[in-house]
Amino acid sequence: MPKCGLSKKDLRTRLKAFLAALSADEIHERSRQTCNLLVAQPEFERAETVMVFLSLPTEISTAPLVLRAWQEGKRVLAPRVSWEQRRMMPVEIRSLTEDIEDTQWNLRQPLQGDPVPISMIDLVVVPGLGFDGAGNRLGRGRGFYDRFLAHSEFTGSTCAVAFEEQVVEAIPDDPHDIRVDMLITDQHVRRFV
Repeated sequence: MPKCGLSKKDLRTRLKAFLAALSADEIHERSRQTCNLLVAQPEFERAETVMVFLSLPTEISTAPLVLRAWQEGKRVLAPRVSWEQRRMMPVEIRSLTEDIEDTQWNLRQPLQGDPVPISMIDLVVVPGLGFDGAGNRLGRGRGFYDRFLAHSEFTGSTCAVAFEEQVVEAIPDDPHDIRVDMLITDQHVRRFV
């Protein structure tokens, strides 16, 4: 676990460099290991509706998780960002390739779809650049997930997925930051509630 006394900006720079150095094969294999650990957890097993982020090539892949959820008859949602309103809307997806767009802000999201009520989501799989042993998350700095998870209608579980090297000693946290309930890496399951 790397020592931390770095600012959020410096941590983001270091963790982005780590992710950029991984090969596609390593990302694929380690993502598969992480997703295998996640699907074995009771939070996933009992979830009927799962919201996932749509991975970029340089981050842990949620594709194995999405495929497994569909195999088990779960409803899968992905966030569609409203930049004007500064919020995410959960939208059901039925494909990882059709009706998916890459935005100018370096995100993948559903092209369209009707928003699903937040209260129906049982599990949100949360992205991040870094995490610590208290469940703090270092995102990309825009606060979309913090605002989404703070919504009063959300009563489900939150699970971050990452590679073990993305776990640092401490993430500087702010009052508006929302901690995750669980962090699963390719090597460990950590619970914080």
